[in-house]
Amino acid sequence: MSSPPGRRARLSAPGTNTSSVEAREELRRRLQGLIEGNRVMIFSKSYCPHSTRVKELFSSLGVEYNILELDKIDDGAAVQEVLSEITNQRTVPNIFVNKVHMGGCDRTLQAHQSGLLQKVLQEDSHEPSYDYDLIVIGGGSGGLSCAKEAAILGKKVMVLDFVIPSPHGTTWGLGGTCVNVGCIPKKLMHQAALLGQALHDSRKFGWEYNQQVKHNWETMIEAIQNYIGSLNWGYRVSMRENAVAYINSYGEFVEHHKVKATNRKGQATYYTAAKFVIATGERPRYLGIQGDKEYCITSDDLFSLPYCPGKTLVVGASYVALECAGFLAGIGLDVSVMVRSILLRGFDQEMAEKVGSYMEEHGVKFLRKFVPVMIQQLESGSPGKLKVVAKSTDGPETIEGIYNTVLLAIGRDSCTRKIGLEKISVKINEKNGKIPVNDVEQTNVPYVYAIGDILEGKPELTPVAIQAGKLLARRLFGGRIEKCDYINVPTTIFTPLEYGCCGLSEEKAIDVYGKENLEVYHTLFWPLEWTVAERDNNTCYAKIICNRPDNDRVVGFHILGPNAGEVTQGFAAAMKCGLTKQLLDDTIGIHPTCGEIFTSLEITKSSGLAITQKGC
Repeated sequence: MSSPPGRRARLSAPGTNTSSVEAREELRRRLQGLIEGNRVMIFSKSYCPHSTRVKELFSSLGVEYNILELDKIDDGAAVQEVLSEITNQRTVPNIFVNKVHMGGCDRTLQAHQSGLLQKVLQEDSHEPSYDYDLIVIGGGSGGLSCAKEAAILGKKVMVLDFVIPSPHGTTWGLGGTCVNVGCIPKKLMHQAALLGQALHDSRKFGWEYNQQVKHNWETMIEAIQNYIGSLNWGYRVSMRENAVAYINSYGEFVEHHKVKATNRKGQATYYTAAKFVIATGERPRYLGIQGDKEYCITSDDLFSLPYCPGKTLVVGASYVALECAGFLAGIGLDVSVMVRSILLRGFDQEMAEKVGSYMEEHGVKFLRKFVPVMIQQLESGSPGKLKVVAKSTDGPETIEGIYNTVLLAIGRDSCTRKIGLEKISVKINEKNGKIPVNDVEQTNVPYVYAIGDILEGKPELTPVAIQAGKLLARRLFGGRIEKCDYINVPTTIFTPLEYGCCGLSEEKAIDVYGKENLEVYHTLFWPLEWTVAERDNNTCYAKIICNRPDNDRVVGFHILGPNAGEVTQGFAAAMKCGLTKQLLDDTIGIHPTCGEIFTSLEITKSSGLAITQKGC
């Protein structure tokens, strides 16, 4: 999506029967009229790349500009000559801001970086007065990152954040999904499950204990919620220390540059701002069948659930579904996963199936190609008892099952449809609620920006939102030009056997480069820690996908094994630097580690050779 264009300036035609001197003076007056009558006036040529850079700069700042393309008018040469007399500059672009001559492309960019451009822009006496320089709607990771950075740069900033309770009444504090009902509690519960496995392994390493070991759900929940509470408090303190106004109210646009903030008592207050950032995130989707909102829970509810969920059915095959199923099984619960079609849509499917196979081998049951059609409560309680009726996606078969808890993890919906975007004409994708933006996170309305999970076609990851928010604030208020790089973003799925990846899946790499241009190196491996414990010796798996015509550049990195996130993070930095297969081969590994396997990959898929391992 391109930046909102500037307005085309019109140069009034000269009068007839005028002498050349009079015509020149009249041209000068007309140019002065354009310079004095427009906040930003750019004299350029349509084919000039430097002019394009300047237009992109003002678009990224949400500043409307006026353009006169000299190659598109009859007297363009005469205009450029008069401009040269006025400014002593013979080249384009030739830029004026509030009647101040900024110069050409380089000088304007330098003025932006030094803060001079913003100062000159603010000297416009016709610019409206607003309550705030920036209002951020949404107090999650991205929104808070943007707000804090803008405040550090000296701007007056407000954050509006309000959590609508889940159908089960669950709410949480400042910090958004990641801190409260996402990454943080998920990783801690994953750790609880890993500790259970470690206890089992410990006997092989000589640890002796006679008492029966069991897991206490309530103790875990209390500890995790206490930690999350400390993070909520920390965010509030940070906002106060940086003079960011935090309002626990629901924000929605009522007109241009104006929002209504409604608190939990229904009281409304109105605020205005020069610029807005939408960072409202997403919430779990429901099935739309009988009994789903009444009796099912989602990840919004699980991490603060005051009782052990018992026998659990997880509906969905997303990473949220598999992570939750994994740690629930890891603490000893009876867990089933109902899958409509494939596991981990959008991820490498070979890796996804290996994730599922490991979970299945370690007690998680999978109900493939079924979808629930009805949820019925048989007994109330904590937990109660539910009957699930499901229908096959392949035929007429119907199955029933009895569970204590049904956890829905079938996807998430963007929180963009009820914040008044239609009142200020911000475009969204009507199908999924996502907001299309350009490469500087700007919507089709120049003063409105968006970051985080609500962006169309961007990774839905906390670190991405944090980086995008910080860089956006620096561009808007700090004279910086760096944009968020959405390419080769690493991530890890914290299933019982972790899956880390960076770059393209094998399927996507084939689509982009063609199978004939790719070489895939892979191997199974056996972590040293697993050997004495007698755990599976041909389960962990490493794979890189290389683009042969481009010096065997690594375009896809995949690992299934313990501490996959820690391994992937380091290699992600290498991929940013243009990692190739030869560079991996030239790297000396750290022994004994899982990561070192990538420095000695030799077997290609195309060779068909066996990749089973017999030693560490």
